[in-house]
Amino acid sequence: MTAPQLKTRQPTGRVPWPLILIEGQEKSGKSWACAELSASPRVGQTYWIDLGEGSADEYGAVPGARYLIVEHNGSFGQILAAVEAVKSEAARAAAAGEPPVVLVIDSMTAEWDLLKGIADAEARRRLARKGKRLGPDEEPKISMDLWNDINSRHRRLMTHLMTFPGIAVITGRGKEVAALDSGGRPIEGSKEYKVEGQKNVAFDATAWIRVSRDHPPLIIGARSVHAGVRPGVDRPTPKPGLTLEKVVFDILRCDPAGAHVRDLVQPQVTDADLGQDEQARPVSGPPANRPTSGAPRGYAVGEFPAPDALSAPATGILDDLAQAFDETAMRRVWKAAGEATSEQRVSLAESDYIRDRWAVRKEQLFPSKPATPAQHKHIHALCKDAGLDDRDTRLLFLSQIAGWEIDTQNRLSVDQAKAAIERLNTAADQNNPPADQEGQAAA
Repeated sequence: MTAPQLKTRQPTGRVPWPLILIEGQEKSGKSWACAELSASPRVGQTYWIDLGEGSADEYGAVPGARYLIVEHNGSFGQILAAVEAVKSEAARAAAAGEPPVVLVIDSMTAEWDLLKGIADAEARRRLARKGKRLGPDEEPKISMDLWNDINSRHRRLMTHLMTFPGIAVITGRGKEVAALDSGGRPIEGSKEYKVEGQKNVAFDATAWIRVSRDHPPLIIGARSVHAGVRPGVDRPTPKPGLTLEKVVFDILRCDPAGAHVRDLVQPQVTDADLGQDEQARPVSGPPANRPTSGAPRGYAVGEFPAPDALSAPATGILDDLAQAFDETAMRRVWKAAGEATSEQRVSLAESDYIRDRWAVRKEQLFPSKPATPAQHKHIHALCKDAGLDDRDTRLLFLSQIAGWEIDTQNRLSVDQAKAAIERLNTAADQNNPPADQEGQAAA
């Protein structure tokens, strides 16, 4: 078999458009710095998404400030749609050679609080559907699939910000908190600094700036060849007079004439990663010995090829589909896909692909040939013998068998249950060799 050709290219050395995180304690000047950037003659139109702060109107009085407030109802869907719209305008301005568009989100702390609130509300709804009630001081346990859901939504937003064809600035609250040990217990007399928000916000930012009421701004870190901040070597030092304009254009040396969108390749799971034989699969048409009913244009379910490039609406629908775990969510995705098709926000090819993936997801959640009660009982007993008593550990093992995330053992099909039983039996045989083999090993 011929080895695949290696595809390479030379690095360009160009500075990409930046995503700036500016964080700090309360009343330390985060919003002021953003308004101040909008006054710079080196930037174009600034768009301000106020989330949980309520200060966008007042900071319009900062000398020279010129920005537009993006109105929204506080829902994550409207916030994401607003970011997508501003991103399109930034791409237009960049293509036309206009000064770079600036997008401000104030703040990402409120964004993460919003997403956690969504998970909390869904957890409470699930308990209500089961007829369970929480006490006045009780909090619902947020399951792993809900954490995955809100992290996926956050990732969609951050991907837009990391590939924004202009200058993106996000704010966050930061403060010292009690340090915790490996068991989650406070360490007496020890404190650590924490940025309030999703845990990867600082990782995703190009530059991380901390402001304070007590000292000039600090550049905590920067993904830059030119910033002169060497991790582990240069300690952050106060920089009097530091502004976001200086950070973007003078320290990071972002040149609008040559700046580019970050080349962000997102990891994705392919059929090959799930153990499918790519070489044996036909290039087009339904695979041999696979039913074609229910799939678009004669392709088998799960085999309809994706268009070369998916639009933002199609990508959003597919992301929601991947996070669907019940009938209500599935119906919501189906309705959204139908509306997007009728309004021509997705192409016919995208619509067919979404319909195909919906059928695959339906089979995952509600197998046409579900595992039998006897199989479930057998798996439970084998897992207990193997030390997989913890529910999350057991579901992780079953997810590896199925090739996708399983939130309950009832999602298993007959064939998946057989595979799980076979693997558990094999592991048990390896851990418990026959008596004659043990005697030989001892000899």
